[in-house]
Amino acid sequence: MAQPQKVVLAYSGGLDTSVIAKWLSVERGLEVVTFTADLGQGEEIEPARAKARAMGIPDDHIFIEDLREEFVRDFVFPMMRANARYEGDYLLGTSIARPLISKRLVEIAHQTGADFIAHGATGKGNDQVRFELSAYALDPDIKVIAPWREWDLTSRSALIAWAEAHQIQVPKDKRGESPFSTDANLLHTSSEGKVLEDPWQETPDYVYSRTVNPEDAPDVPEYITIDFEKGDGVALNGEAMSPATLLAALNDLGRKHGIGRLDLVENRFVGMKSRGMYETPGGEIYARAHRGIEQITLDRGAAHLKDELMPRYAELIYNGFWFSPEREMLQAAIDHSQDKVTGTVRLKLYKGLASVVGRKSPYSLYSEAHVTFEDDAGAYDQKDAEGFIRLNGLRLRLLARRNRDA
Repeated sequence: MAQPQKVVLAYSGGLDTSVIAKWLSVERGLEVVTFTADLGQGEEIEPARAKARAMGIPDDHIFIEDLREEFVRDFVFPMMRANARYEGDYLLGTSIARPLISKRLVEIAHQTGADFIAHGATGKGNDQVRFELSAYALDPDIKVIAPWREWDLTSRSALIAWAEAHQIQVPKDKRGESPFSTDANLLHTSSEGKVLEDPWQETPDYVYSRTVNPEDAPDVPEYITIDFEKGDGVALNGEAMSPATLLAALNDLGRKHGIGRLDLVENRFVGMKSRGMYETPGGEIYARAHRGIEQITLDRGAAHLKDELMPRYAELIYNGFWFSPEREMLQAAIDHSQDKVTGTVRLKLYKGLASVVGRKSPYSLYSEAHVTFEDDAGAYDQKDAEGFIRLNGLRLRLLARRNRDA
C-alpha cells in the first residue's frame, strides 16, 4: 500500500490551523508535518507541540524554530535600510514576515520529502499571495494547499462545530466571535476586522496590546542613542546588541512611551481597501533613527533617489515579491548606498513621538563652515549663487518671454 503524501503546514497552534491540520489528514488523506516559527510574537510557541501531538502528529513531524535573529537580520534590517513604508505609513510588519515563513516551509518540505505546503490565510487577504509567491520563487514545482479557498467552513460557528466533531479542543474565548483578529511578530502587531471595520469609528483602546496610550505615557521625556554601522543598528545607549535584541529593547521603550500606533485604511493587493490598526513601537523608533543618520551621511542625489525608489520597494514587499529579481536589484542599490551610513543618533521619546534631536558620524557630509550665519572664513563665496540662479532660471525666463509675447 502506498504511503500517503506529505504536507508541511504553517502551524500557529490556534484554532484555525488546528482545524486545518486535521482537515488535511481527514479530508485530503495527507500525512501532516507542522512548522511553527518563533518570530517574536510574544507568546509561548512550545504549546503548539502539545497541540500537534494531541492530533496524532508524531514528534519527528513537528518543527518549532526560533527565527527571531534571522527575521530581523535578514529581512527587517534590509527593509529598514530602504526606509520602506507602504503607502507612506505602514512599516510592513506582517508583509516582511511571510517570505521567511515560506522559505522554511519549502526547506522543511525538501527535508521531509513532502509534496505540498499549506497555510491558513484566507482568500480575501494579502497573506495567501505572499506565502505562495515566495514559495514558487524558491521551488517552482512546489504544490500549495489553501484550505480557506477550498472547504465549506465559511463561518466561525461551522469551524467550531467541525473542530468539536473531530475532537479538537476549542478554547472558550473562541466559542464566540472575536472582536478583532491579530497577527504579531517582533516588529509589530496588527489588528483588523469586527470593531475596526467601520473606518469612521475610532479604534477602541482595548485593541492596543503593545503600547500604552500616549496620553498615559510618562510626563518626562527619555533620551536614547542608537549606533549604526553601514546602515544597520548595532548598539543602544552604547551597549552592543544583536539585531533581534536591539529591536526587542526598542519595543520596550516604545511600549512605555506609546510610540508606533497607526490607524490605516490601505489598498490590499487583491483589490479591496481594508482598515487595520498597527503597533510598531521599536520599528518606529528605529526607522526615525535610520533616517536621522542618513541625513548627515548620504549625498543629496543618493538620498533623493532612495526616496524615489522606496514606494516601489515597499510595494514589492507588501505584494509578496521579496524573492523577485526586481526587489533584489533595488536591494543591491540600497545596500550600496549604506556604505558610509555609520554613526550615532540621539532621540527624544515622549508621549507617542520618537524625535531625532542629535546625530553624529565620522563620515558626516554636514559642514558647519559652509552653513554658518557667522563669518565662514571664505569657505563659501556667496557671489557664486548669482550665476547658479541665472543658469537655473534661464529656461523659466525663456518660457515667460514666450508666454508674454504670444
